[in-house]
Amino acid sequence: MNIAILTMFNGLSKTYSLVTVVEEQLQILLSSGHHVSLLVCQDCPDTERYGIYLDERIEWIKVTNRYNGEQIHWRDYSGSTGDVHPTFFEEAAVIAKDLAGILSNTDVCIMHDILYQGWHLIHNVAIREAQSLLPNVRFVAFTHSLPVQRPDLIEWPFSARFSPMPNTTFVYPTRSGLDALAAQYDVTREHCSVVNNSLNLLENADSNILSLSEQVDLLSPDILIVYPGRLTTGKQFEKAAALAGAICSVSGLSLRMICCDFPSLDIHAHIYKSIIKEEGMKHGLQENDLVFTSDLGWKDGFPHRAVMDLFRYSNLFICPSYSESFGLIVLEAASGGNFLVLNQAVPALEELGTRLKAYFMRWNARNIGYSTVEHYSPSETDYYREHAVRIVELIQANQVLQAKTIIRQQYSSHWIWKHQLEPILTGHSGVN
Repeated sequence: MNIAILTMFNGLSKTYSLVTVVEEQLQILLSSGHHVSLLVCQDCPDTERYGIYLDERIEWIKVTNRYNGEQIHWRDYSGSTGDVHPTFFEEAAVIAKDLAGILSNTDVCIMHDILYQGWHLIHNVAIREAQSLLPNVRFVAFTHSLPVQRPDLIEWPFSARFSPMPNTTFVYPTRSGLDALAAQYDVTREHCSVVNNSLNLLENADSNILSLSEQVDLLSPDILIVYPGRLTTGKQFEKAAALAGAICSVSGLSLRMICCDFPSLDIHAHIYKSIIKEEGMKHGLQENDLVFTSDLGWKDGFPHRAVMDLFRYSNLFICPSYSESFGLIVLEAASGGNFLVLNQAVPALEELGTRLKAYFMRWNARNIGYSTVEHYSPSETDYYREHAVRIVELIQANQVLQAKTIIRQQYSSHWIWKHQLEPILTGHSGVN
């Protein structure tokens, strides 16, 4: 699909929030395989391009900003009546002719604030004139500010800011503004859709996180578990995997467990990994639900800074470790906003967990001067399932954890693309 994004940017400063919004749209449109052209003002400096704006797949098109060889100076026509400058319509006609040629092979034209902003009135009039020559182009008009209450008295060309536009879907970032949006443009609610702004949690992530995200879905799982540690039986990875499997089994939630492992001489890695996977799958995990970073390119361990970054995405930390002198990793997981499940039989974990209001379970442990062995009635499987139900209930009742999870899942550019923007571009109904 050939998609044009009409912005009329005359610069790319990130202090203008729309630059970031378009940045996210470019990322998802390109990754979805579409041909994208970005329409900016003739005077937008090439030297300001950065990041995705440097991607060679983007066709940069500069829309004319000249009339009779002189620069067109935009003016803020935010009213509903009055006079425009003497050459307004001639300038609009020149821009319209340019837009008609530029968009002639376009399937969909996405416009950002072109129909809304007073200083874009000249482009508003121009695109409406160009549209008469573009019967096969569908338009999507984004409004990024609070809709304007429709005035009682409206005169042309100011009325362009309050008028319908054929073959156009009007878009607002929240559902709460759709009625006001429809009223401003004098269209029915059916012509309006929601496309939320996205939050790119990976934008400033460690390079290792970016590499991992290309192999593992970090954003969509309902439950994301990160368990860093040496690949030794003392960390009891298999117990964490078993509980993760039980959570899947009793809740039906999607789950991903990432073991940030590094080598140990205690046991052959492939043998212990098989045990861990077997325990997880026995209790409800699917084969791809559990991954080891050592299998994904980090054979000597996943960097600590990247582990700390991962805790920003995860929402559950399980530590069934057999022995800990302190448990710094617990503090690190908690600082990332994770629900904590700790082995109460380990004194250090019980001490930390009590202060941090962690959820306790019991596994085999080394205490001070002796070891303990747990016996479960009627079975270990029942024990896991019983606690899994409670853990899921507590996570879902925790407002902070729910906010963290919803932001990760439903405010990512991929989710917004699939559920909101793509249906609009393909002619299906978006989420209204």
